[in-house]
Amino acid sequence: MERTATRRAFLAATGMGVAGLAGCLGGTGGGAGGDGDTASPTGTTTGTPIPGESSLLLNWKPSGLHVPYFAAKANGFYEEEGLTLGEIQTGEGSTFSAKQAGLGNVDFAVTSSDQVLNVNSRDLSPQSVGVVMQKSPAVVFSTRDTFGGELTSVDQLAGKTVGTGPGMVRMLTTLLLEEAGVREDVEMVDTGYDTVQQLLSGEIDAAGGVFGDAISAEAQDYTVDSIPVGNTIPSYGHVIAVNREWAGNNSPAVRAFLRATARGAAWAQQRPGEATDLLIDANGVLEESRDQQRRKWETMAAEFMTGDAVAEHGWGWSRSEPWQVVHDALAGADALGGEVDPASVWTNEYLDTDYRFVGSYTDIV
Repeated sequence: MERTATRRAFLAATGMGVAGLAGCLGGTGGGAGGDGDTASPTGTTTGTPIPGESSLLLNWKPSGLHVPYFAAKANGFYEEEGLTLGEIQTGEGSTFSAKQAGLGNVDFAVTSSDQVLNVNSRDLSPQSVGVVMQKSPAVVFSTRDTFGGELTSVDQLAGKTVGTGPGMVRMLTTLLLEEAGVREDVEMVDTGYDTVQQLLSGEIDAAGGVFGDAISAEAQDYTVDSIPVGNTIPSYGHVIAVNREWAGNNSPAVRAFLRATARGAAWAQQRPGEATDLLIDANGVLEESRDQQRRKWETMAAEFMTGDAVAEHGWGWSRSEPWQVVHDALAGADALGGEVDPASVWTNEYLDTDYRFVGSYTDIV
């Protein structure tokens, strides 16, 4: 199988750089051209359509964080891979999505690494086949008004009150404070699901949340400073989960889904405005928050989807350390239902790294 470094060397030798690749993305904003790989009618390696209709369950209500799937579907990228994707389903949280994947009730589910681990510890077997967010979306943030200045370092939180909601955000915020050596000097309080409002009202000095919370605060005309937890604590955000047994029996479908989603992400990263339009076309209720949805997508694409693993191996790649870190945090908080080997809940085997929108994703975007 051709590796990323080889492909990059070929591109350099032939003079076909990022601009040349971008022109082959196709879709509504890039012409009707195909992907330029194996010249089959469907884009699959065999040219044979994959039987049946596949299902995708989101982790929550559609938002800018889900742009790649809507862009890939609207542009026909799944169809070009021979995969018929039905209506994209609204989720009820990452726990629910991981369970549904584990039960085999959906083919593909957007969930989180902590819930893949959690559900595997409770006698189900969802398996992560692709990492969409290479860094956790968790951030510690504040406004200039509330904090009394710019927040640039975790050290500045010593002597302050930091509020977070429940779950993994609180665990990761705690790990960040411990890593900085200031945990004992910070008062942590439970703000439930009212974190942003309590921050804006000055009830807390800073908040642990996700970057979408910070964007929501900015939308209310506040100047917001954020510190991404994932810059310090190795941890993943959104992942694609499948039922392990189903994936083993339907490898072409899994590979096709990941290829098309990677292409959708690349297309959307180059055309954030058009991509946001496609999201809103499919979810009209988001029209009123168009600017926020675009900002969420642009932030996710630029700051959370790429990194060393993507540059070295390709889009969606898993490494063991983030899974181990999250496992240990959950185990330390007694949040697992039983024993689970973090190395057993993920795989890279369905990622086609010789497909340029996977293996050369960093070069393209």
